[in-house]
This record gives sequence, structure tokens and C-alpha cells, in this order.
Amino acid sequence: MRVYIGIKYHENYSNKSIVDKISSIFEKRGYETICIVRDIESNRQIEYNPHELMKLTFEKIDMCDLVVIELSEKGVGLGIEAGYAYAKGIPVITIAKGGSDISETLVGISNKVLFYDDIESMGIQLDSL
Repeated sequence: MRVYIGIKYHENYSNKSIVDKISSIFEKRGYETICIVRDIESNRQIEYNPHELMKLTFEKIDMCDLVVIELSEKGVGLGIEAGYAYAKGIPVITIAKGGSDISETLVGISNKVLFYDDIESMGIQLDSL
């Protein structure tokens, strides 16, 4: 089983620790993880224009059984990724730090919305699904 992890892109990859923690949560449960932010960062010698990047993103989502959107920090691309997955019939789980603002449209296409205070506790919430 594969899970696609969508998270706000930062050129300096300042959210690496959260990507690593989310990946670890799913990998401990037997999932293979795909995360464009992480995977591009680890392969910096390749530059993608926006069209190529979205094409690659959609190809990766198509390979997955589940899409997890981390929305503690909003990004238009995250909404596109979630909407694409929903349109393809791939379940979407939205996660965010407690108190984050999740749009009604994203709530509407998410199979589950989970809030966390500590990302490590997210695994317990996922196990209960």
C-alpha cells in the first residue's frame, strides 16, 4: 500500500522534520510513502517547471491508495492535490495542528479530518480509523 503525503512546499525544506515524522508514522504501519516535497528535495539536480511538477504530482497520486494532506499551513497546491485524489476516487485524510483553519471544501472531500497537538500522537488516531 502506498500513501501520498501532501504538505506545503518550502524551497529551504524547513518542514523536513514534519515530513519525516508523518512518513515514519505510515511506514511503521507498512505503507510506502511518496512525498513530492521530500522526493524533489532529495533530488535537487532536477528542476521542474510548474507544468512538469503537477504532471509528476498527479502520476504519483495515481500510484497511491491513500492521500494525506497536512494542512497546518495552507497552500493552493494542496487543494489541487486533494481535489485530484477525490476526483480519482482515492481516499483523502486531512491532518493539521489543532486550531488550524481547514476550508469547508476540503472537509467536504476528506474521508477524515484529524487534528493533532503532537504529530507523534497522530499514529494513535490513525489506528482508530
